[in-house]
Amino acid sequence: MKYANEIGVFGCIALIASCFLPWIYIPSINTVVTGMKSGSTNFGSPGMLHIFFSVIAVVFFLIPKIWAKRANVVFCTLNFAWALKNYLLISRCEAGECPEKQAGIFIIVALSLLMMVMSLIPKISLPASNE
Repeated sequence: MKYANEIGVFGCIALIASCFLPWIYIPSINTVVTGMKSGSTNFGSPGMLHIFFSVIAVVFFLIPKIWAKRANVVFCTLNFAWALKNYLLISRCEAGECPEKQAGIFIIVALSLLMMVMSLIPKISLPASNE
């Protein structure tokens, strides 16, 4: 795909920004959980690993070498797996109470999937063979 690297970089930057959006709202304790602040819960800050993987992915999207594209597949897949883990763990019902899912948790999963797909179809120019 012609613009796979540019779309991948845009996905990384948007993913970093969406770590600061609300992911869930827990009405019983009146807490909004984002990727960086978990309020009074013990979720920690799962957005930090998304930011780490996204920064590495941006660098690999911009390097026009085959080894960088192969390594980028690994980091984007790890990022997508982390997004699925966060979606399943943070938005689960616990003790009969289900949190209200906000837009941020869906955006994280969608952008991580976009990054993974763009890492699988990069545009790279290979040297001509002398046959």
